[in-house]
Amino acid sequence: MLKQLRHKKTAKKIWIGLALIIVPAFVFWGFGGAFRSRSENPYAGVINGRKIPLDEFKDSMLAVRSLALMQFGENFNEVQGYLDLPSQAWQRLILLEEAKRRSIKASDREVIALIEKYPFFMRNGQFDNQLYNQSLQYNLRTQPRVFEEETRQNIILAKLYEQVTAPVKLSDDELKEAYIKANQEISIYYIAGLIDEFKKPITPSQQEVKEYFNKNPQKFKQPLSFNMEYIVVDSEEKLKDVYPYLNKRGGLEKAAESLKLKPRETGLFKLNDPIPGVGWAPLVSAKIARLKPQEMLEPLRVDNKYYLMILKERKEPFIPEFEAIRDQAGSSLASEKALTAAKEKTQGCLDKMRRDYADNPSAADFSKSASDCGLKYGATAPFKFGSYIEGIGASDDFWLAAQKLKSNDFSGTIETPAGFFIIRTKSITTPEESKFAAEKEELRQKLLLQKQQESFTEFIQGLEKKSSLY
Repeated sequence: MLKQLRHKKTAKKIWIGLALIIVPAFVFWGFGGAFRSRSENPYAGVINGRKIPLDEFKDSMLAVRSLALMQFGENFNEVQGYLDLPSQAWQRLILLEEAKRRSIKASDREVIALIEKYPFFMRNGQFDNQLYNQSLQYNLRTQPRVFEEETRQNIILAKLYEQVTAPVKLSDDELKEAYIKANQEISIYYIAGLIDEFKKPITPSQQEVKEYFNKNPQKFKQPLSFNMEYIVVDSEEKLKDVYPYLNKRGGLEKAAESLKLKPRETGLFKLNDPIPGVGWAPLVSAKIARLKPQEMLEPLRVDNKYYLMILKERKEPFIPEFEAIRDQAGSSLASEKALTAAKEKTQGCLDKMRRDYADNPSAADFSKSASDCGLKYGATAPFKFGSYIEGIGASDDFWLAAQKLKSNDFSGTIETPAGFFIIRTKSITTPEESKFAAEKEELRQKLLLQKQQESFTEFIQGLEKKSSLY
């Protein structure tokens, strides 16, 4: 343990960096390399060609767990099933490798300053050594020496974050644009060629559907799918009892027999679909794809339960027979025809409006133009960027298009999943300059931090690619 803890002021930037480091990803997680057998593989993985000892990976796991405990406190047990701790541990190791390459260090004094500022080690506003030791022993379940080394690493990572994000700036124009996007409200008139409306009267003949299928077989190709056999273990103690069976042929059956359980099956599911009976497990999908029949997946934890799974069946991508997907092919053809018709009709209406407007600017009557073209006409309530417009969809494209329109002008064709639109501005409510001036600095800090986070995320992704982690 550090010999003395003295009262020092901790820089706010370290707290910001530390906060970013401890934000976890909310996803399901598998145990990864943490349970690899020493006899089969004496190291956890490889980063930049360096073999990572199991003990080093374990220390990193303990470090990210401590950070999660400090962040979530008494709620940790509720959320830990959704924390991707193994991935965070690998990311931590990769970042520490980069910090070492940059010769970034943290002194004992910096470690002292940070530890004594943690509110959960304070009593009556002052650092309390007894509370510190009790908290480590009973809450974090770690030793002072270990915790202090983890803290040193956290400071190093915060310094790395500062180095990487220091060049990131936020211009006044970016700030003003973001403020307007967040606060300006717009309403519009619109003419719409909706795909669903055009699809209703379309009934392709069986011959057309068959020809369409024969010309576009790849559109109906069924993706790679899997059938998993599994058992559910309801405690970590029981899981430990079946460790000897893991990664061995017939291990699932033996594990089920020892626990007096009957294996279940998921039935066929696609790679990126939820696993039937289990739920969403995106981090596991890539691992499942690499399995061979009868190979066991590493234990998967979901909602405080443990799933032991083997690949029972792997069905490669295939194109089904026409008769099996006749209805699907017919619907697909009708949708394509409807999309083409809606696009042509909306574009034709736009061309006519432009001709009429060129001859007589006052002739641009939205309601009449929609009626003449046989298209839907409507108007929206005021909406902001990033919102949802009832009956239309996401607002972003409409908001951005309306920004460019002059009074009485109308847009070009705007394509959305629902169909094709022509819009005209109905009203624009611009936020007051006084309000912007009052909120400007707070918004600047928020947006700069967000921009720094995005920059650091890209940096991490680049490191992960270069590290050749496996």
